[in-house]
Amino acid sequence: MAYKISEDCTSCGACEPECPVSAIREGDSTYIIDPKKCVECEGHFDSPQCAEVCPVGAPVPDPANPKK
Repeated sequence: MAYKISEDCTSCGACEPECPVSAIREGDSTYIIDPKKCVECEGHFDSPQCAEVCPVGAPVPDPANPKK
């Protein structure tokens, strides 16, 4: 399933450059992951890099956007 960024986001920006498909962008108060673009880093890395680099654990699986 796609990832989303929770309200725990501190807008540090660490996740954005790590996304291999440019699915992350800065929002009004937090960063946002486009669920249509998110591939959970499959084919690029062994685990979602946004979650790996986030200092507060804000990127989490989004059950509302399962993989197709």
